Amino acid sequence: MATVIKHGLVFQNGRLLHTDVLIADKQIQTLGNNLTAEHIIDASNLLVSPGLVDLHVHYRDPGQTYKEDVITGSLAAARGGFTTVGAMPNVLPVPDTPALMSKMVQNNQTNGRVHILQYGPITKNEDTDELPDYAALKQAGAFALSNDGKGVQNAQTMYSAMQQARENQLLVAVHAQDDSLFNHGVVNEGPAAEKLALRPISELAETTQIARDLLLAQKTGVHYHVCHVSTKTSVCLIRMAKKQGINVTCEVAPHHLLLTEDDLVSDDAYYKMNPPLRTKNDQAALIAGLLDGTIDMIATDHAPHALQEKTGGIAKAAFGITGSETAFSELYTKFVKPGIFTLTELLNWLTIKPAQVFGLKNAGMLEPGMPADLAIFDLAHVKRIKEQDYCSKAINSPFTGDEVYGQTVLTMVAGKIVYQKEQA
Repeated sequence: MATVIKHGLVFQNGRLLHTDVLIADKQIQTLGNNLTAEHIIDASNLLVSPGLVDLHVHYRDPGQTYKEDVITGSLAAARGGFTTVGAMPNVLPVPDTPALMSKMVQNNQTNGRVHILQYGPITKNEDTDELPDYAALKQAGAFALSNDGKGVQNAQTMYSAMQQARENQLLVAVHAQDDSLFNHGVVNEGPAAEKLALRPISELAETTQIARDLLLAQKTGVHYHVCHVSTKTSVCLIRMAKKQGINVTCEVAPHHLLLTEDDLVSDDAYYKMNPPLRTKNDQAALIAGLLDGTIDMIATDHAPHALQEKTGGIAKAAFGITGSETAFSELYTKFVKPGIFTLTELLNWLTIKPAQVFGLKNAGMLEPGMPADLAIFDLAHVKRIKEQDYCSKAINSPFTGDEVYGQTVLTMVAGKIVYQKEQA
C-alpha cells in the first residue's frame, strides 16, 4: 500500500522545503505537491527528516542484556528518530571471529527495529595486541573497526592495524585513551574533581593518543575516525591534520556539547562519562569545530547501564549515559532555538554527514529510490523528558526532567512505522 506524507517541512538534499513524500514498495518514490495515495499521514506543522544516523551506540548484546539488548536499544533509537545505527563491539564475547560476527549481524537483522551496522574490534578481545582477520570479519558483516571503550595502547599494534585496515578498506574508529595518563580517573582534571575529591582524568589521555594516531594515519593512509572528541586541543590537532591532507574524520557527542564540568555540582553518577565532561573552553571549541567543519558529525555514544551501576556515587559507578532518545530534542532546544545552529546544520550533522563519512549509500537522504527511512518531529510543542517514557531498559540520563522541543512523532524504516508517539 502506498503512503503519502503530506504538508510537512521536508529536509531534502540539505534544504528545507514544503512538499509531499510518496512512499511505496519500501522506498521513496517521489517528492512533490498534491500527491495522493491510499494512506495519508498528515505532517502539517511538522518536520519530515531522513532517518537520523547514529554511528556510535552500545547495545550490550550479547553478554550484558540486563543493561540493554538489540530490541530495546533499537526501539530507543527509533523513538529518537534514528533509523541507522552503528553498534560497538564491546560485548561478551567480543565478535573477533567470523562466526561471532555473523551471529551478531544475524541478531541485529532479526531483532533490530532499525538498521544496525556492526563494528568489528581492532584487536582480539579489545584488550590484546593480536589483530583479528579483518578480511574475514568484513566478509561476515563488519562495516568498520573499533575498540570503543578502550584505547589501543601499543603504537606498533595500532600501526599494524591501520595498515591492515587500509588494505581491507575498513575505517578505524578510535576511543583515544592512553591508560597511563588516564590513571584510573573518573572526572575531568579541574575544579569539580578537586571540589568532590574525585580522581582526575588529564586531557592528555585523549590528546596524546590522537596526536600519535594522526601520524600513523598519515603514514598508512587509513581512514582514521576519532570518536567522541572532547577537548579544544583534540579539535586543534584534527583541524591541522585535515589541512595537511590526513584522512581523518571525527564526531562529537551531544553531552559534550550540552554540558561541562560546571554541571557536576554533586556526586551524581549520571554525569559520569568517558571522555568526561570538560571545561567551557573545550565546549566552545567543540561548537566552533562543528561550525567550521573540523568536526564532521554528531553521534550519541548511547551507553545504557543498570540502575545499580549508576548509583552509590561517581567513584565506583560505570561510565556512560543514554543518548538515543534525547539527542535531537536536546540539541534542537539548546542550539537551534537560540540561533547557535541552524536547523539545516543540525540535520546535516545527524543525517547526511555521518552517511558520507562512513560511505553509507542507503542512509541519510530523502531521495527517490532511497529506502523509506524517515522521522517526523514536532518542533512547536514543549514536552518534559520523563523516565517512564524511555524505550531503553536504562534511565541513566542527566537530561531527565528537561523541557524540550523536537519530540519524535513517527519513525519509519523501509516504509514500516517502527515508532509512533501516543496521542495525548
